[in-house]
Amino acid sequence: MSREAADLSFFQSETAQSLRAEGRAEGRAGALLLLLDRRGVGVSEEERARISGCTDMEVLDVWLTRAITASSAAEVFGEGE
Repeated sequence: MSREAADLSFFQSETAQSLRAEGRAEGRAGALLLLLDRRGVGVSEEERARISGCTDMEVLDVWLTRAITASSAAEVFGEGE
């Protein structure tokens, strides 16, 4: 019995890669917001939108690293340094 090979080209397409990157960014932003919440760091709606809207993984990684010790969202964004 011969089976036809499934067309997996979509999963290698630019669209699929873009969707995966978007999902990773959303996950990282969610982790950042969760960390800030658990540490008791207040986040305004504007700051929350800035974090949630960021799709640059390098920026999100910097923010996540800063959030480990930050006492304010401004510190996470590197403002006032």
